Amino acid sequence: MTRPFLGRNSIQAAFFLALLLGLPYALPNEYYLSICILGCLSAVIAVGLNLLMGYAGQISLGHAAFYGIGAYVTAIATTRLGLPIPVGMGLGVGLAALVAWIVAAPTLKLKGHYLAMATLGFGIIVSIVFNEAVDWTGGPSGYVGIPRLALFGYSFDSDHSYYNLMAVVLALVVLGALNLMKSRTGRALRALHVSEKAAASLGVDISAHKRFVFVLSAALAGLAGVLYAHYLSFIAPASFGFTFSVQLVVMVVLGGMASVWGSVAGAFFLTILPEALREFEDIDILVYGAILVATIMFLPDGLAGGAGRLLRKLRRPGGRHDG
Repeated sequence: MTRPFLGRNSIQAAFFLALLLGLPYALPNEYYLSICILGCLSAVIAVGLNLLMGYAGQISLGHAAFYGIGAYVTAIATTRLGLPIPVGMGLGVGLAALVAWIVAAPTLKLKGHYLAMATLGFGIIVSIVFNEAVDWTGGPSGYVGIPRLALFGYSFDSDHSYYNLMAVVLALVVLGALNLMKSRTGRALRALHVSEKAAASLGVDISAHKRFVFVLSAALAGLAGVLYAHYLSFIAPASFGFTFSVQLVVMVVLGGMASVWGSVAGAFFLTILPEALREFEDIDILVYGAILVATIMFLPDGLAGGAGRLLRKLRRPGGRHDG
């Protein structure tokens, strides 16, 4: 019998957290630390999206909408309504999950391209609301004056303190995802990815498991959204549009489908890569595209799969190839 928060997964998550907490001391300045914070936020969403796509086999092109819902709800709750920050954060995550639960009923009956188009349509509708509901969201100009995060009497008013918080949050999300995949629910999700008919014949409630993982992935996106809002103190609809939804899907595919660690790797890779390409100026988008194409061509199973193959080769006697 497995113990969820003990064993190998806990050791991996603890080691990962130690690496994250030690990373700032290797960075030249706080600008790079802010990039790492954004990488952690993207990784939280990507882990949830990979649970939906990589494990359950359900695609979503509208996850940026849940990210935005979390951000705008906590912004409005803590500024206009004057609610405490923890309450605003809870409302942000809760409403993102509630909207996902409502949306899941009709959309998850669809499959393949039809499901992708349905989630795309949902994302576009939410983006329009963010832009047009000027009185509540600030419209295209954005929403300002969001308070910096303060919990239990402690204010996360520096990038270093906020990064440490994000490192802990990401490590816990990773640990939870790893344990979920080892649980009975995780095995059911894997089964319905392979064959829904076969899973149903084994007693798996297909619709309930699809809705569960969809709501869970949306809640993680909402969590990232509330943390994003209280980090920057400013949000705008452009951050939660279709482009970011596509980037999230690319993070999952590039990192490795059905791999929690791949989600993290893909998120950090695609967050850091544009910064590394700034020196190329006019041709940065071409270099960016070439790197993505080359990575997908030579690492068809993602960064995580490529790293796994490399480790297996290194473990062989003398590091030699077979044959």
